Amino acid sequence: MRIPVDPESGVPLYRQLEQWFADAIRSGALPPGSRLPSTRALAADLGVSRVTVSTAFAELHGSGLVVAAVGSGTRVAPVLPTAARRAPTPWDDAWAGRPPEPDVIAFTGVGDPAAYPVAEFGRTVRQVLAREGAAALSYAPDPAGDPSLRRTVTQLLASQGIGVPPESVLITSGSQQALALVCQVLVRPGDTVLVEEPTYDLALRLLRTVGANLVGVPVDEHGIRVDRLAEVLPGSKLLYVTPNFQNPTGATLSAPRRRELLHLARAHDVPVFEDDFAGDLRYSGRAIPAIKSLDDRGHVLYAGTFSKLLMPGLRIGYLVVDGPLRPELVEAKQVTDLGTSLLLQRALDRFVTIGRYQANLRRTTRLYRERRDTLKQALEDHLPGATFTVPAGGLFTWVELPPGVRSDELLVAARDRGVDLASGERFYLDPADGLGHVRLNFAVQPPARITEGIARLGHSQRK
Repeated sequence: MRIPVDPESGVPLYRQLEQWFADAIRSGALPPGSRLPSTRALAADLGVSRVTVSTAFAELHGSGLVVAAVGSGTRVAPVLPTAARRAPTPWDDAWAGRPPEPDVIAFTGVGDPAAYPVAEFGRTVRQVLAREGAAALSYAPDPAGDPSLRRTVTQLLASQGIGVPPESVLITSGSQQALALVCQVLVRPGDTVLVEEPTYDLALRLLRTVGANLVGVPVDEHGIRVDRLAEVLPGSKLLYVTPNFQNPTGATLSAPRRRELLHLARAHDVPVFEDDFAGDLRYSGRAIPAIKSLDDRGHVLYAGTFSKLLMPGLRIGYLVVDGPLRPELVEAKQVTDLGTSLLLQRALDRFVTIGRYQANLRRTTRLYRERRDTLKQALEDHLPGATFTVPAGGLFTWVELPPGVRSDELLVAARDRGVDLASGERFYLDPADGLGHVRLNFAVQPPARITEGIARLGHSQRK
């Protein structure tokens, strides 16, 4: 099997692989039940990493085109999704050699590039280089992270009621790597992992790549339904939760539920992975103590990130972990990437300690609060049949579409009108369960573009 991959095309290699297999499956060249090559064999044949192949297979799995089972490898799904025509993505234009349309209003992504503290952070990087020279460009001496940055992280955590020593902090390449490392150490193929449903789509993809048996626990306006946990916790290897401004629903887990969740997890000896990806982006209400702040036995693995609050490309996060699991995670970190960029760690540490981080956080919070409120008004004006809850913070509003409107069909119609959004299917174990919802990121666009985009979306709904 020869698959053309071109490292110079500008399209990520995993996307090229995903596209090739998707086209072969939809055309019938790979019929239902066909077995795909192993990730190891295909990576060796193409001269790419196994991570590249695994990521491509995870994308195919998320699209419902393939299924994976322990012992039988990855096969073409016996029944393909009803939405046989794949919705276009921004990479389609790269494949065709055309740039994306300039007037597309995207309610996807993370933050607004115009709000990134480019000049301030650039000055900080130059200051670090001037002071440390080539030493700042070396490997980090400690794969767990720069000691000064770890101390700074503990000071930020202390302000949130999480009291831990620097030795409990592991610097990671974003919170996504924190979850990947935990999966690498704790999860084996076939192990049961509990997730919120709906939940963060890239967490689902990651957990699928390690062969986890995923079990969903419903989410309502107060977060994960803790009353449904007791029946599924026994025998599980991990519970993944996002208590603050949950992705995609925006829900915040109530304080009583946090306490009960920790009580149940302890009773059944199930570690909790607490993903606090945007906990500092609060626009209303009072902060609720993190689950980790209630944990005095090292039962909660707490992950945070600077990427969502500063710049996504910074790729610096952290994992708080206590006890005998920590050395294994540090070892996994070292063999994975030898350590996060020392230059970026030291620049970030200086950026935080001289007060620029907090100043940027205040500016960003004001900016995104205004955009959240603009989105609320635009939805009321232009999508009157939809229902939604205004999140107290974070980046996303979860919209339930009017009866009879399907998110996959709306996505295609919206893109025809120059609007992009996240269709609800990608956040569920069974994509069909998400066909009545869309996730809208209100942080990316300025207010006028938000209003225009939702107006276009309203026209798309009526198309």
